[in-house]
Amino acid sequence: MRDVQAQREEALPSEYPYVAEDIVFLCKPRPGVWLDIGSGSGGLGLALAARSPETTLVLLDPRTDALEKALAAAGDQSLRSRIVTVIGSAEKMPLPDACVDLVVSRGSVFFWQDRTQGIREAFRVLRPGGEAMIGGGLGRSYPAWARTEFIRRQRESLRRKGPEAMRQFREARSRETFERLAREAGLACFTVLGEGGLSEADPEAGIGVWLRFSKE
Repeated sequence: MRDVQAQREEALPSEYPYVAEDIVFLCKPRPGVWLDIGSGSGGLGLALAARSPETTLVLLDPRTDALEKALAAAGDQSLRSRIVTVIGSAEKMPLPDACVDLVVSRGSVFFWQDRTQGIREAFRVLRPGGEAMIGGGLGRSYPAWARTEFIRRQRESLRRKGPEAMRQFREARSRETFERLAREAGLACFTVLGEGGLSEADPEAGIGVWLRFSKE
């Protein structure tokens, strides 16, 4: 049994390899061109690139400094030749219609200025037969001790900010909110996975909450 105090002082393992594992398992995307919206410094995109050697990863983010860090990390992991960076926002992506086989976004959707428009854009850039998975979570195989500690830290931070912060957090990550956004975006066929993952009582706490859809 891990010492509780040691857990609370220890840096938590990266969630990105576990989230990438979930995405590949659930979406079964074909190799080709994959897009990570709000990629930041490339954590999820590079984890996906490592799992699919025949795939090019497009990392899209409005912050040039984050994309520079992503390119540096890609070089360190010998992935640079398969990484393309694009400066842009989810709501107005500088990409042509039907150009990618997989769209992913982990964590950034909660900060989009217009989440409905961002989902519409994700659908627009998908090729027929393409898959999308947008939301947030740690991954189903994320170590249980780290998940418990992550949730504890998250809830502690929200408590310090007050009840309104907790309410907004829960609302943004609720199944009902994701279903409403999907309907507003005009998606005909979609699935919402998970329950938000703020409680250990949630049997899918590791998944978090995700909107998954495809283009026929």
